[in-house]
Amino acid sequence: MVDVGAKAVTDRRAVARAVVRMSAATVAAVRAGDAPKGDVAGTARIAGIQAAKRTAELIPLCHPLPLSFVDVRIELGDDRVEIESEARTSGKTGVEMEALTAASVAALTVYDMVKGLERGVEIAEVALVEKSGGRHDWHRRSP
Repeated sequence: MVDVGAKAVTDRRAVARAVVRMSAATVAAVRAGDAPKGDVAGTARIAGIQAAKRTAELIPLCHPLPLSFVDVRIELGDDRVEIESEARTSGKTGVEMEALTAASVAALTVYDMVKGLERGVEIAEVALVEKSGGRHDWHRRSP
């Protein structure tokens, strides 16, 4: 692991997103609550939050962090499920990996819950959107 002992404790925040593409019919089933495994958005939200809390167990050499806040927001588009995760802590290292893990696991959960309706579902994007705290703040530029 990287030695962060000399770093100052600061408030840290990271936001990540994931996009899961699928047919409009599959999104309609998710919206109506007709997916074979139940409430897709609610289950993906909880899975993402749980995953953020276990990031250090999943990613080798990742520092375990005392998270002060994690949220996963799910929006249904016409042909996609958009996931945005946010993680916060006060510490010596950032929460980018926690936010990315939350978005990734939420996207995998969406896939798992709709694969019985459509096999061609695609996790199209997982990306850090922004991070603050530490040496530098960073924001992804819009395309």
